[in-house]
Amino acid sequence: MTAAAADVAVVGGGLVGTSVAYELALAGLSVALVDAAHPGRASDAGAGIASPETFPEPDEDWFAFGLDAARHLRRLVARLEEHGPRLGSETFAECGSLVLALAEHEDPWFMEIRERAMARSRGVVEVSPDEACAMFPPLAPHWRALYNPAGARVDGRHLCRAMRTVAVELGVHLVSMEAVGVERHGDRVTAVCGPEERVPCGAVVLAAGAWSTRAAGWLDASLPVSPTKGQIVHVTVPGTVDSGAGGAGSDRWPIVQPVLNFYLVPWPGGRVACGGTFEADAGFDVRPTAGGMRDLLRECVAIAPGLAGATYLETRVGLRPTSVDDRPLLGPLPGTSNVHVCTGHGANGLLLGPYSAALVATGILGPSPTAPAAYAAARFEPR
Repeated sequence: MTAAAADVAVVGGGLVGTSVAYELALAGLSVALVDAAHPGRASDAGAGIASPETFPEPDEDWFAFGLDAARHLRRLVARLEEHGPRLGSETFAECGSLVLALAEHEDPWFMEIRERAMARSRGVVEVSPDEACAMFPPLAPHWRALYNPAGARVDGRHLCRAMRTVAVELGVHLVSMEAVGVERHGDRVTAVCGPEERVPCGAVVLAAGAWSTRAAGWLDASLPVSPTKGQIVHVTVPGTVDSGAGGAGSDRWPIVQPVLNFYLVPWPGGRVACGGTFEADAGFDVRPTAGGMRDLLRECVAIAPGLAGATYLETRVGLRPTSVDDRPLLGPLPGTSNVHVCTGHGANGLLLGPYSAALVATGILGPSPTAPAAYAAARFEPR
């Protein structure tokens, strides 16, 4: 069976692929979004920390890329709401973030982040442990704390669902199938193929997350992306009242990022996510494991003893698409004339993915004097 022809076929229906489809449809192109809906898609499980102001890496270009991505994320949420979906704090909120040294021996790591963050961002300040505990009441006593008021959280499931709704309204055609190959003539791909269906197209975007390497194999190309399994435990604190109901509830609690430990991400309704494990050798295994939950819950309660009485909700498992240098792979795929790549975001996909998608869409639409320089940076090119 042959689907309707599209200007662009986007392979991968997670947040990154959906963002590419949305951006291209906004520009007036016909788009087919080919989605296999693999279990373990990273955007369905990620914690969604958006706090580039406290990036620990010294790389200034990477820091600038993160800031641009955070600004784009805020604009995107506002733009989606103009189309109708009311996203609310369950999807995105600027809740602030805390970087913690839990004990004195962690001071060297804390000080390195502190000096870098405070030099880069005027709003980042050190606060006392008592102030940090007032912001996040379940916290344990700790050594030092750094506060970033611009830190934000994003729910990948909610954001992707809202963007997909708007994308369909803009004319994006959803194709529910697993892409297993392509048709090509010379260096051009002319269709994306599934087991029983083909999608004729003028160009292709590979945005298949941890499955991107398989997709590149159809073109005899190298795309060094591998899955890094992450397990995240979600709990809920009974009786927690959100701030809208008259209290300073969990919707106002900041993200907690210990320098040497798992993070905590609070959400409305008393929900807190604790994550995430980094399991580089697990392949495509998406099972929650007893060992993973043991480690997460143990550290969750050590960081925040006030969560000891919380109710266990679920464990989410995602496969982060990790590149060799932990930087995204964006742009034209070498050896082809109409295939583009948008993958390799590792643990930062919910922050960086929508911005990367906008950059790739800009590249497909053609050279522009306003196109961000990051798109042309060699460090982000597939190779």
